Amino acid sequence: MAEKARNFTHLHLHTEYSLLDGACRIEGLMQRVKALGQTAVAITDHGVMYGCVDFYKAAKKAGVKPIIGCEVYVATRTRFDKVNRIDGSNHLVLLCKNETGYKNLIKMVSAGFTEGFYNKPRVDHELLEEYHEGLICLSACLAGEIPQALLAGDYEKAKNLARYYEDLFGKGNYYIEIQDHGLDEQRTVLPLLVRLSRETGIPLVATNDAHYLEKEDSRMQHILICIQTNKTVNDDDVLEFGTDEFYVKSTDEMYELFSAWPEACENTNRIAEMCSFDFEFGVTKLPYFVAPDGMDNKEYFVKLCRDGLLRRYGADVPEDIRARLDYEISIIDRMGYINYYLIVFDFINYAKSQGIPVGPGRGSGAGSLAAYCVGITNIDPIKYNLLFERFLNPERVSMPDFDIDFCYERRQEVIDYVIRKYGADHVAQIVTFGTMAARAAIRDVGRVLDMPYGTVDGIAKLVPMEPKMTLTKALSISRELKARYDADPQVKELIDMSLKLEGMPRHASTHAAGVVITREAADEYVPLATNDGNPVTQFTMTTIEELGLLKMDFLGLRTLTVIDDAEKMIRKREPGFSMDAVPYDDQRVYAMLNAGETEGVFQMESGGMTQAVMGLQSKSLEDIIAIISLYRPGPMESIPTYIANRHNPGNVKYKTPQLEHILDVTNGCIVYQEQVMQICRELAGFSYGQADLVRRAMSKKKHDVMEKERQHFVHGNTEPGHECAGCVANGISEAVANAIFDDMSSFASYAFNKAHAAAYAVVAYQTAFLKYYYPKEFMAALMTSVMDNTTKVSEYILACRNMGIPILPPDINEGYSGFSVSGNGIRYGLSAIKSVGRAVVDVIIAERESGGLFKNLDDFVSRMSNKEVNKRTLESFIKSGALDTLPGTRKQKLIVSGDLLESKSKEKKTVMEGQMSFFDIAPEEEKDNFHITFPDVGEYDKQTLLAFEKETIGIYVSGHPMEEYRELWEKNVTARTSDFVVDEVGKTIVEDNSNVVIGGMITSKKVKTTKTNQLMAFITVEDLVGTVEVLVFPKIYEKNRQAFTEENKVFIRGRASIGDDPVGKLICEEVIPFTDIPNELWLQFENQAFYASHIDDVMAALRDSDGKDRVIMYLKEERKMRRLSENWAVLAGPDLLNRLYKILGEKNVKVVQKVIEKKGKVY
Repeated sequence: MAEKARNFTHLHLHTEYSLLDGACRIEGLMQRVKALGQTAVAITDHGVMYGCVDFYKAAKKAGVKPIIGCEVYVATRTRFDKVNRIDGSNHLVLLCKNETGYKNLIKMVSAGFTEGFYNKPRVDHELLEEYHEGLICLSACLAGEIPQALLAGDYEKAKNLARYYEDLFGKGNYYIEIQDHGLDEQRTVLPLLVRLSRETGIPLVATNDAHYLEKEDSRMQHILICIQTNKTVNDDDVLEFGTDEFYVKSTDEMYELFSAWPEACENTNRIAEMCSFDFEFGVTKLPYFVAPDGMDNKEYFVKLCRDGLLRRYGADVPEDIRARLDYEISIIDRMGYINYYLIVFDFINYAKSQGIPVGPGRGSGAGSLAAYCVGITNIDPIKYNLLFERFLNPERVSMPDFDIDFCYERRQEVIDYVIRKYGADHVAQIVTFGTMAARAAIRDVGRVLDMPYGTVDGIAKLVPMEPKMTLTKALSISRELKARYDADPQVKELIDMSLKLEGMPRHASTHAAGVVITREAADEYVPLATNDGNPVTQFTMTTIEELGLLKMDFLGLRTLTVIDDAEKMIRKREPGFSMDAVPYDDQRVYAMLNAGETEGVFQMESGGMTQAVMGLQSKSLEDIIAIISLYRPGPMESIPTYIANRHNPGNVKYKTPQLEHILDVTNGCIVYQEQVMQICRELAGFSYGQADLVRRAMSKKKHDVMEKERQHFVHGNTEPGHECAGCVANGISEAVANAIFDDMSSFASYAFNKAHAAAYAVVAYQTAFLKYYYPKEFMAALMTSVMDNTTKVSEYILACRNMGIPILPPDINEGYSGFSVSGNGIRYGLSAIKSVGRAVVDVIIAERESGGLFKNLDDFVSRMSNKEVNKRTLESFIKSGALDTLPGTRKQKLIVSGDLLESKSKEKKTVMEGQMSFFDIAPEEEKDNFHITFPDVGEYDKQTLLAFEKETIGIYVSGHPMEEYRELWEKNVTARTSDFVVDEVGKTIVEDNSNVVIGGMITSKKVKTTKTNQLMAFITVEDLVGTVEVLVFPKIYEKNRQAFTEENKVFIRGRASIGDDPVGKLICEEVIPFTDIPNELWLQFENQAFYASHIDDVMAALRDSDGKDRVIMYLKEERKMRRLSENWAVLAGPDLLNRLYKILGEKNVKVVQKVIEKKGKVY
């Protein structure tokens, strides 16, 4: 009977948060522990506590006792010593007995990153001595200090260390850890550890250093390590664990393994009993806010609200708006969030006082009237029917969440202000984990298994590109994937391994916007890591919120910077201009969007969005709000219905008249979460708080809650505090009420937060307004914001040309760091020139403003030679065209630039040595006349000048090598290179696997040898808007090698390949050089007589020309046409055309370009 009572607790275990090393998936771990009949388990990830809260919650849910711990790295000397090959680390396992132990552990783990990081986060004996209380310590695996001393043959050192740790942690809190995975070194150390225990009286504890759940998972963990180390399973030097024993073993297996020392297993349970720590969830720990002038915080908040109400709505505020504000204040006060509002108000107020652009709002916070009054948001929640309870539900206690957009260039200034105000140790950024999504897992595993790229890519692409797609779901909906899985053992292994790794965290990084602000120092509440020297919480954003800490999103929105820059440029010619005065009902602005002119308009410029706007024919901001809400995966499917209802309002049928005033704004469709809440309130009598709970249950598909709420919705609820009449009591039949509830349920998971969409619609409209009325300023600001992205700049340059705005080259006498308005055009930004940094540009502008415009090259070099301008910089300025307004051609300037710099350098040296130069003795008028003499070499040809621009700026400014082929290109292509760019919802204009024709110039080519020893090519094709990569497989490359030459202009027909990258690729199936597309030369004769008198001269001209262009003759009066045979094909170039103009007159000679046929031939 005693045998049955045996129990064992795993105290040394690595979850998936021992990144790319541990493979004990937390969810699976709890099932495994329960199945083994074990009652407790510990988490001891390497040096981090990333997974502790997830682990704790999963354990509690499974009825297993969680033990929070960490396998820390102890520095060989101190944590501050960081010398290569001297300072490493050893392992040590620490487990929390209680809250004191947890607080001490997070202090140590944090210091390991903030102070001790050297390859790994390291603690040291000093930290252990300061923070040992409340912790249990195990001597760790072979990498521990004691096993390492024993392996080195130093038994006395091991014994001294053991006594040191027992003295430090106290009797009963320190254990000598024994393991046996069948490794030779363990067999050496094990008897020595037992001897050490007997001699010192320190108890033994048995662990298994579990890295995966079951024995057969060892291969999966091996693959994981290969992913981490960038190896394949076939590499010789891959790291391996040596055996497959590092799994979560059963109680019997552990007792059998250590049958000579059963007390080592029994001690695991004693330790588990000693450990009792619980996280505190849902108790808010807001930082302190001190109101000015000794005012009470509530008094100060109410004053801000009341003052703001008058400012927003005037002296005569409608009673319903005043009542709404009073209601909001009472809820905010009751729920304890006045400080929260004041903290947010304070840093937004700071940003505005410093001229830092702040967004109108983001997320559900825009539904709060109080936020609108104090200036946190800038969109009227009354006008757009936005609901406060969607943001702060009085019936659900959870931290509200204001996400704030700031100008992306100055966002850090606001964060710095918060750090100054609350203290550097009270502010930290927040960790986020890159996880292995379905396709990414297949690609990672496929690489490690050494499978051919093409095979793996093909399998990965069979996984549908949908949000929240999993491999299990993909196998159930993709027939081809399932067929390959069932038929091919290699594919089966690939998918099986990927299934095990899918969703695992791959790496830790910093959340783009999240910042936590704490009441006490941050490491009093959460463990910290570091990223680029900045403190980062080890818990994710959702965990931070669950622990009651204040999390803020400080987002950098590029568009706010664009609007601000445009506004500043406009004020140079219209000093009184302000975006605050912009009307939101200007039909000319909507007409521009409806015509598809959406380039650069926030949220509107992707191909799919443009088509949706054109289909809708928007007339108001409500239309923009709706289209932003609908253009997302899921609700996109209802866009056609929405548009059809808009154009045919008579088709809209409401299930009950009460729905009309709620849904008329969205043409009878449920689009917003707020509408779901309004339906519940107005048809069934729910409070807005209850309605929000229903919305949440629907969006999360909580079926049990939904069915209960369905009853309340239809028949009402008499439960005290939750009373509602229900639809039936309000005259709606049971069948109709159920149908409405079904509609809401199906839409709720896709329905969008209107407050967020409304705030972003405001920004979208503002950009559209600027584009329509101030196109030069807007496009200049827009291009400045994407100056590092040459693809986007090229796209916008083409848009400018289509708008009739010339793009001017950079100019040292007129340009600025970014793009600027110059007359009727836009001047290219000086900072865009390669090898010219921002510092150089600032110096040039300062010199220009203090010493006047630069007169010539000599003057420029004289004034700038000791101020950052060197030979390379000067050449870049010349090649880019930035010195074109100074006398001389680019060719002349390049030839003399080197000598000029050298002479100025010598001159400067002479002056420094105290000698006199020509300029010291020459009269003033002679100095003005003196300048360098240029050689008479003329200018480079157009192609060379364009090549220089491409070299120094990254794109073509004064023209484009493709410009002369524009008509031919536009006639023949079915896709532009920009159509391969993946937009914000993961869509591209070209569909994966679709057949398209692109055209452009080959700008680069890489040739590789395949495994079958054939040549294939990766080429880059550039058209008028950007570039795309084209894969040319051996068969096609061999056949058309000549066509694939750099600078050749070609059309390529092929298959689009849209993968996980931000830009798709094209698989080449056919290449057609531009020169292979013949033209038709049409010659018109007035009549038969004119033909007879001129035909000999015409035929003589045709005879002298040889080419591929077919000739067609037309007799105008007789209306007869004659096509000459292929033998008479000519080259319809300038020489022949000029000759024919003289014979027939220019109006009677016309060249007609042909197009590629669908099959690739020419007609």
